[in-house]
Amino acid sequence: MIIFISGPLNSGKSTVAKILNKEIRGAAIVEPDAIREFIADVPIDKAVPIVLELAVLVVKRLAQARFNVIVPYPLSEKNYRFIRARLQGEKLHFFILNPRMEAITNGRGKRKLDRWEKQRIRRHYQINLHNPPFGIKIDNTKQKPKETANTILNSIK
Repeated sequence: MIIFISGPLNSGKSTVAKILNKEIRGAAIVEPDAIREFIADVPIDKAVPIVLELAVLVVKRLAQARFNVIVPYPLSEKNYRFIRARLQGEKLHFFILNPRMEAITNGRGKRKLDRWEKQRIRRHYQINLHNPPFGIKIDNTKQKPKETANTILNSIK
């Protein structure tokens, strides 16, 4: 099983992925943002396709080794289609964390947002990363991360 958790910056993707990792037997988290660090100097528009391609290869290999894979990453519709095409035959689940923008731009948890991150969040909402035409949407504005993880767990059972 492969679980993608999408949504805007600071919506809780990584936090929820870590909770799921503890709850799902034989799970592994693939963080495309960690892969991005290998090519940090490459402009984002050129880096994203490379990062996704590498992430898909890692996900495939882990799935072949019978891991349940959790991938927290903001997906556009184009990237969603790319992933679906590359992971045909795998059991895929897509969840979109969709908190209200004000809730995440004002800070959540311990994370302090800088100006660039706040701009990036606004951009994610402009391009509809919070409400794409795929996946199960979860308004986690008022949910604790554990509640959001439980919503996902209940959905995949």
